[in-house]
Amino acid sequence: MKRILLLGATGSIGQQSLDIIDKYNDEFVLTSFSVGHRHEVIEKLIEKYKSVTHIYLLDENKATYYQAKYPHIIFYSGKKGLIKLVKSASYDIAINALVGFVGAQPAIEIIKRNKILCLANKEALVTAGEIINKLLNKGKGKLYPIDSEHVALAKCLKNVNKDDVESLYLTASGGALRNVPIDQLKFKKAEDALKHPNWKMGDKITIDCATMMNKGFEIIEAYYLFSYPLDQIKVMMHDESLVHSFIKLKDGTYIVDYGKPDMHKCIEYAIKEGNVEDDVIHLKSLDELNDCHFHEYDEMRYPLTAFAKENIKYPSKLVALNAANEVAVNRYLHDNIFFTDIYTIVKRIVDDTKAKKHLSFNQIKKIDKIARKEALR
Repeated sequence: MKRILLLGATGSIGQQSLDIIDKYNDEFVLTSFSVGHRHEVIEKLIEKYKSVTHIYLLDENKATYYQAKYPHIIFYSGKKGLIKLVKSASYDIAINALVGFVGAQPAIEIIKRNKILCLANKEALVTAGEIINKLLNKGKGKLYPIDSEHVALAKCLKNVNKDDVESLYLTASGGALRNVPIDQLKFKKAEDALKHPNWKMGDKITIDCATMMNKGFEIIEAYYLFSYPLDQIKVMMHDESLVHSFIKLKDGTYIVDYGKPDMHKCIEYAIKEGNVEDDVIHLKSLDELNDCHFHEYDEMRYPLTAFAKENIKYPSKLVALNAANEVAVNRYLHDNIFFTDIYTIVKRIVDDTKAKKHLSFNQIKKIDKIARKEALR
């Protein structure tokens, strides 16, 4: 029985992770979890999962209340509480379903503890990929992606000789505004950008889909996860989200991960450490998929994808990229800026950030703080 730590239990990935734990309750047991502001779910989770021994919540006053009510459980709270949970709880596998930069340090600490990290938090690899890969290369821990695109690539690459691969392709739906004329994008409100055609996700990631910043992040993640040269990692627009990613081989054929959008399968892949049914298909041509439509990536419509890729050589720039994007998306969701201002703000902050490599996490936190302050200003 493997013990699970679930970071971000109330989000979309968190809730679906609980579904998978329930499905395989003879293999996995929930022993610890974190929630943000939605502390009202804590009692329901404690009642359902009697095995829970450690919990983090944001509100310190509420933590005191719950600690008194459930003395057999250790509660953590406040800014440092999340890291205390990660360092102290008993678990074999950690599912990191946190949203934003807050998920980066927990990812590092999980691997330092030599645990299995199932990663849905994009920002961890975007901001601290160099640190995480260094730990993994030293034999610390294991990392399995939860993002549908990277799970798909992992499946496609599983039984392939690296020298036979021509390109890795991340597919992209283009988000809710994909058919809006470019000259009208500026004035589209968040309520429009949140209507994703294929997926139901949290607000932040849904806006990242509309700007395609998420695809820029995924290129960075793929670079760290699979160790292929950057020029071999590409993006293909795909309307239906039935092909989650694919690879093109040097003989002109394709290996494709095909199926209906379902994050349950991705979570299952990660917590089972890739030991799932091999359901990829080998095709001579993408035209064999009659129900799928593919288009070339449009850099004019989605400049943030290429911009992210351009700055991958400098971790300091990636930290600023993520920080500025988080601030800009938050302001857009609150109707304080135009849709196209997201790109303008991100580019300005990244361009103003000094290019540096080999950062410590303290340096990363400092760059993040400065970039957020400047982006907000």
